[in-house]
Amino acid sequence: MRPRYNALFITLLIGGILTLNPGWARSQGQAGSKLPTAANFARLALDCVHHEYPNKISHVMASDEDVAPPRELTPAFYGCFDWHSSVHGHWLLARLARLNPEASFAAEARAALAQSLTSENITAEVAYVTGEGRASFERPYGLAWLLQLAAELRQWDNPEAQAWSANLVPLEDAAENMLSTWLPKLSYPIRTGEHSQTAFAFGLILDWSRVTGNLKFEMLLVERTRTLYLADRGCPMGYEPSGQDFVSPCLAEADLVRRILKPEEFAEWLSAFLPGIPSDGSTDWLSIGVVTDRTDGKLAHLDGLNLSRAWMLDGIVSGLPATDSRQPALRGAAAAHADSGLASVTGEHYEGGHWLGTFATYLTTRRGLRP
Repeated sequence: MRPRYNALFITLLIGGILTLNPGWARSQGQAGSKLPTAANFARLALDCVHHEYPNKISHVMASDEDVAPPRELTPAFYGCFDWHSSVHGHWLLARLARLNPEASFAAEARAALAQSLTSENITAEVAYVTGEGRASFERPYGLAWLLQLAAELRQWDNPEAQAWSANLVPLEDAAENMLSTWLPKLSYPIRTGEHSQTAFAFGLILDWSRVTGNLKFEMLLVERTRTLYLADRGCPMGYEPSGQDFVSPCLAEADLVRRILKPEEFAEWLSAFLPGIPSDGSTDWLSIGVVTDRTDGKLAHLDGLNLSRAWMLDGIVSGLPATDSRQPALRGAAAAHADSGLASVTGEHYEGGHWLGTFATYLTTRRGLRP
């Protein structure tokens, strides 16, 4: 059985609206209400991409002259609480406006992108990220999302989008250079469930390299993935999640590796890496992350974990042979996590509202999956 939310994806892609799955409604005691729509996701980003405060900056200062408000330090990406959330908030707007050009939110999304992605703003961004002491700025998470934004704009057949894409190239090149310098020196993978994790970022960056036809960078990513991950065995899923994870170390690694192996090879690797995936179709093998306080920004990360687990599980399925007996268990877990994760994307609290829409959009538009 395919996940219950696949019908939602189709509705989003053709009409920009997600209607509530009846089973999900009953499980939430909200029969007759609606799941968040593409317009809801867009609104979350529109409400934050130019909303400067509150703001958490990761800012290395070389002198008193470096003291400035976020809008002056990074004039394209100063909203949404932090730089990486602003970047992927812009990606959300580009993604949904590209897929839904006639939707009610599309014009406002394009206006927001036009306001941010000017040549002047991007020149200032390049100066900032390449400044003294910032070699590790937003590495790898924010840089990975920046490259995803670049990929989205490159794929958008729209004159405005192509102009924004051209404006973004210097920052895209800077991100590539920063990563190209770092990756060959990385002796070990970073296996956390937060921003520094390498597997999740590698997946986003690898997809960008393929969209742009950057074979040299793709070869570097494939080599790094093989070296850092292919020998892994017995990933301890029983130790997940940690209390403030928003990406799964084990599932993100599997979702990365499926991008570089043929289905039969990936199936064999997965058997050794995650031997506990059931083959009997059971769906209770992976518990949903529980959030106890959505006003706590770190605890609210677990809502994002449920969303990212859902798309990673779908990604793993997409990399397996069609007859693999683990598919029903993977799909069932993906559906359960998607139902829970999508229910959390309300915008009620800014702690989650400034970023969960991106994860919901990535999931529901199936961004990371093979055609």
